[in-house]
Amino acid sequence: MPESRGEKVFVTGITVFLILFSIIAIIPLLSVIATSFSSKSAVDMNLVTLWPKQFTLDSWMYIIDRPDLWKSFFLTLGSTVIGTVLALLMTALFAYPLSKPEFRWGSVIMVGVVIAMIFKAPIVPYFLTVRSIGLYDNPLVLIVPHILNPFNLIIMRTFFKQFSKDLEEAALLEGCGYFRMLFQFVLPLSKAVLATLALFYGVVLWNQFQHPLFFLQDTNLFPLQIKIRQFITDDNVIMAGAASTADLNYNERTLRAATVIFAIIPIILVYPFLQKYFVKGAMIGSVKG
Repeated sequence: MPESRGEKVFVTGITVFLILFSIIAIIPLLSVIATSFSSKSAVDMNLVTLWPKQFTLDSWMYIIDRPDLWKSFFLTLGSTVIGTVLALLMTALFAYPLSKPEFRWGSVIMVGVVIAMIFKAPIVPYFLTVRSIGLYDNPLVLIVPHILNPFNLIIMRTFFKQFSKDLEEAALLEGCGYFRMLFQFVLPLSKAVLATLALFYGVVLWNQFQHPLFFLQDTNLFPLQIKIRQFITDDNVIMAGAASTADLNYNERTLRAATVIFAIIPIILVYPFLQKYFVKGAMIGSVKG
């Protein structure tokens, strides 16, 4: 069916807008990448724009040799992987019964879920609650508060509601229980929504800043984002261990740029593997509330 003139103008306008938006979004990232691979003198003279000047790997070699950065990296990686798995498990265990019309308390619980999604707890009572359950200065604070998100719960519940009734009834007639149904039939056929929510949870867990800032005082427990904050705000921290010579081919600006790119590489690498499920999972889960 041929497009009308108005539709062509609309599509062209949206395309131009998205291209401009993409350019605006990617230019700062390219500038940071170029800075991380440029020499100290080129950066000091403001010669770096979107392409490295006087290409060097010295900043990256210095960053890669920092054991404290790797410690924060693996702490963040572990909390992200474990937290994402637990979050998907908890979300599925909550969403599956809520998707069943025969669960008579489902509508009441859903009202509570919506209220929890709209109204956030004030920071002081939230802080006192987290501390009272022993999560203050505890690495579990990087995982436990994030293992169930109301918005993601609604997406998975909606996805489960569209699961084949015939398949479930046939399995129930064969003596299959609900737990076996969930883990043996429903979840293996829900890769789209699982991949989508894994990306949602994973990005939140990887980028979390507020929780470790509030609840972690031990510097050995600092995740990657807090370590980057130290590097950006404190020249002594980022230059700790650097040789005291004017011949160094890096400075604070190149090191900060390399650290920022170092922190976002894992998420950038994971996204292409989940992207093919992302649109399908998000659209199917958002058709109905």
